[in-house]
Amino acid sequence: MTVCIFAASSSRIDSEYGVVAARLGAMLAGEGIDVVFGGGGIGLMRKLADAVLENGGSIKGVIPSFMKEEGWGHEGLTEMIVTADMSERKNIMFSMSDAVVALPGGVGTLEELTEAITLKQLSLFDGPILILNTLGYYNALLEFIDHMITSNFMRFEHKGIWEVVETPEEVLSALKRKERGSEEWRKIAKI
Repeated sequence: MTVCIFAASSSRIDSEYGVVAARLGAMLAGEGIDVVFGGGGIGLMRKLADAVLENGGSIKGVIPSFMKEEGWGHEGLTEMIVTADMSERKNIMFSMSDAVVALPGGVGTLEELTEAITLKQLSLFDGPILILNTLGYYNALLEFIDHMITSNFMRFEHKGIWEVVETPEEVLSALKRKERGSEEWRKIAKI
């Protein structure tokens, strides 16, 4: 199994986020689960990658050439794939992945998470999507999505597209019990 992790590149955040990202990386490596991520060498991306590597795991980075040229990439990964742009980066990451896990992050992480949800809603990605809600980070987003649903901009049934978890242990548990979906989300995408 290969899990795509979306996570912050910020290093100016509460240290607990880094502790959780590192614990997740160590646990994924311990379970023999491969990781693909944005290739960053800073913030939660670095904490995750370092933990995967320190625990004997495999982690591939996918980074746009401009980020690599800026020196933003992690230098010690199992493999680094350099892309032309951000869109190609995401396409490759999704194509390599059996599941998606979103850790806390900024607008880039939010964009990646919502694209994963959109792709699954359109039946273009069928793996589990897990939101790791460390320190309640995603509470406001989840409330906003509920507002979308109650305002009829999204179907209630689409809440089944993702699962919110609170700990790395819950991530592993969810990954073990969730297979790639057979749901035909596209059939109910139109409201």
